[in-house]
Amino acid sequence: MSLSQWFILILIIQVIHALGTWKLYIKAGRQAWEAFIPVYNGVILMKIINRPWWWVILLFLPIVNLFMFAIIWVETARSFGKNQYLDTFLAVVTLGFYNYYLNYVEDVSYIENRDLNPKSSSGEWTSSVLFAIVAATIVHTYFMQPFTIPSSSLEKSLLVGDFLFVSKFHYGARVPMTTVAAPMVHDTIPVLKTKSYVFDDDFSKRNTSWLNKLQLPYLRIPGFQKIKRNDIVVFNQPADTLRDMNDFHPDRNYYKPIDKKTNLVKRCVAIAGDTFEIKDGYVYINGKKNELPDRAKLQFSYYVQTKGRLNPEYLKKRYDITDNIYAMDAQGTSYLLSAVSDEALAKFKNHPDVVNIVPNKQKEGEGTPEETFPHDPNYQWNRDFFGPLYVPEKGKTIDINLDVLPLYKRVITEYEHNKLQVKGNQIFINDALATTYTFKQNYYWMMGDNRHNSIDARAWGFVPFDHVVGKPVFIWMSWDGFPNARWERFFTTVGGSGKATSFFIPFLVILLGYVGFNKWRKRKQANA
Repeated sequence: MSLSQWFILILIIQVIHALGTWKLYIKAGRQAWEAFIPVYNGVILMKIINRPWWWVILLFLPIVNLFMFAIIWVETARSFGKNQYLDTFLAVVTLGFYNYYLNYVEDVSYIENRDLNPKSSSGEWTSSVLFAIVAATIVHTYFMQPFTIPSSSLEKSLLVGDFLFVSKFHYGARVPMTTVAAPMVHDTIPVLKTKSYVFDDDFSKRNTSWLNKLQLPYLRIPGFQKIKRNDIVVFNQPADTLRDMNDFHPDRNYYKPIDKKTNLVKRCVAIAGDTFEIKDGYVYINGKKNELPDRAKLQFSYYVQTKGRLNPEYLKKRYDITDNIYAMDAQGTSYLLSAVSDEALAKFKNHPDVVNIVPNKQKEGEGTPEETFPHDPNYQWNRDFFGPLYVPEKGKTIDINLDVLPLYKRVITEYEHNKLQVKGNQIFINDALATTYTFKQNYYWMMGDNRHNSIDARAWGFVPFDHVVGKPVFIWMSWDGFPNARWERFFTTVGGSGKATSFFIPFLVILLGYVGFNKWRKRKQANA
């Protein structure tokens, strides 16, 4: 749905509200016309129900407004003496049309100075829960979101079992595109294992279903920081096309809204405008080898032959080889070590039982188009030798022809919503012959530091800026499989240089001090 269509929908809602409440406005001492002026009528309604004017803002925040509408319906009924459980029930289940009954049928009187406190413990509990959900949804959507590391693609920097706080405001909070959804959950409701949002995922109905027309266009609140090279970024997977992540088809269209695609966390190794290349597993940007922050450690996989079986726990503790180790034969003398850093390899190769170490790298020119972007046999790229490739920048124009089309076809069609046709040797974009193309947004190249155990941009290609969720800033908890806590990682920052410092003890001191101060203050007030 376009912004103009949403504007029309808002006007329709305003008319429905006005027709159902204008008499109630009069009974509250206001003028009938005040019920018909968009936004202004909301401010007046807040005065009528004795609530702050800024509640009107919450009515325009997607997801949050689903709860605020219900609260307003109930508060309106209570402002005219309808305080019973049945009144509350009818106000909610009729989607506010109970006010029509009060407006045209019931002879109600306005209670100007009504008591805003709930009349029962259950009412107080319900109010507390509703406002807690509203507050948490605002924080979750526009400021800070919790996130769990599900895979080892950023091993050493972020570990499986790390629990993060992801900042939405660094790069600018994205306004939810999916307007009807459960709050504070992503694409699935826990326990119920059902879809958390209203959307028709039938490909044939993708652009026609009325459910999909409830989607808002992409909007983002301005941030105070741009994505930089080597930033760790949380984003929605561009090619998240199936319910099962193990069944990966990057050439398919979406089945999910952008903001409900699977959340991933990777390192941004190339930003918009860069020319990106991989040589022997190492990233080069504009011809220069990329230097990672000191906390980051590249890992590759190796085939290792040993004189006898090695203990995985010993390798983890002694050499910091943390990923899976697979036995390759019955004698247990050959292994595939799937995540080994250069530092770990330098120590491990001197182990007396190590006979031979061979890198598990693919060769230059031996392409794997079935699993490597752009999935075209003319591009013989693989995970260790890739590119060079230009990363699109907003406003920049490139020459477009049949040779480069595989690289940017998905950008042109799926991410920037153009119609593209190839007729002979000619390319038509939106029915016009095209020899150039100008990009509409910035794109990024996201990869894992665990280069041989990461499904990343080498599989699906560019990540558009409208898919960016936020920046991980804080690890608040870390588990190496329950109940093994990594205490040294509790309350540590994600960025920075040098060894990460835990702020867990200072946090406990502040928390205990705050609890103690509150108890002292309440005791003092009770004795006053």
